Amino acid sequence: MQINSKLPHIGTTIFTVMSALAREHNAINLSQGFPDFDCSLNLMELANKYIRAGFNQYAPMPGTIELRERVAEIISHCYATNYRPDSEITITAGATQAIYTTLAAFVHPGDEVIVFEPAYDCYVPAILVHGGIPVYSQLLAPHFAINWADVRSKITPKTKAILINSPHNPSGTIITKNDLEELEKIISGTNILVISDEVYEHMVFDGQTHQSVCTNTALKAQSIIVSSFGKTVHTTGWKIGYVAAPAKIMLEFRKVHQFLVFVVNHPLQLALAEFLADKENYLELKNFYQKKRDLFLKLTSASRLKPLKTSGTYFQLMSYSAVSDEPDTDLAVRLTKEKKLATIPLSVFYSQKTDPHLLRFCFAKKDETLEKAAEIICKL
Repeated sequence: MQINSKLPHIGTTIFTVMSALAREHNAINLSQGFPDFDCSLNLMELANKYIRAGFNQYAPMPGTIELRERVAEIISHCYATNYRPDSEITITAGATQAIYTTLAAFVHPGDEVIVFEPAYDCYVPAILVHGGIPVYSQLLAPHFAINWADVRSKITPKTKAILINSPHNPSGTIITKNDLEELEKIISGTNILVISDEVYEHMVFDGQTHQSVCTNTALKAQSIIVSSFGKTVHTTGWKIGYVAAPAKIMLEFRKVHQFLVFVVNHPLQLALAEFLADKENYLELKNFYQKKRDLFLKLTSASRLKPLKTSGTYFQLMSYSAVSDEPDTDLAVRLTKEKKLATIPLSVFYSQKTDPHLLRFCFAKKDETLEKAAEIICKL
């Protein structure tokens, strides 16, 4: 049988590759973005409670009303704006599914989607598989700021969407209020949809504030926000996220969502809704991860690797230019095999494999894990 692949140039995601390599060589895994500590015992008990209470059949297609109402409450509390739980919030099987569904719902063959590089690896394949055309705007190291003049130059009658990500994976930078104002000017008077990946929304450090697109009234009207409970409550394996958008946009999203996944895990939705009633369970996340970031930076301060500024997420970029001039992919593999430390090379986030000699380290780990990793780093 001959197969005409819709993604002929797409291989296995780097996160799967590096995590498998880490397991094979018994290496410390600071590559894939997941904690090596467990979620709250209270959250586990709530999950067990709802499983035992019999909530083991289909949930409503858009998600349980309890969790949708909780999301509306969180958005209102954090960003002082409102979404209607019945028609403007949908619970998804994680953020990747939410992004894929959004692109499936709105991108037609030949449509252009502006993507900022380095870009998380699920964006472009989802654009391509639906016949869309990714149009790249570069975020340049070390600041990874958006060049809005470049974005304007790339707007055409075929531009269907602009996909933004803040806090940004892999760089750890965040967009500003001024960035939102510039984006508003660009899409004003157009039918361009803003897809805003905000999965690290509760991890913004040093007293800074997450600038969600929903804080800008004009942007909110043309945007769909994607977020992730897995990042917020340390349950990446539960694969539960959400989207928020005006009803007109959400109607189209749900048309695809219902046939892609239909519903999401019922008892775990109820557990999350009850757990997040305590605002501290998401408001304290920034302090928790800032301590992790600061510890990792302190532990690696004697290293020849030089850290870039991280304002959000649980990732730290470090330059290895003082250590090696080899390609970042080669170094990442060699570190895993020889030094027993797995990282992510930055070049995989670029369509042209741009290599600024940076590695991404995940610091969502136990303190002892970070200590062991730092010992290796400091010997490089």
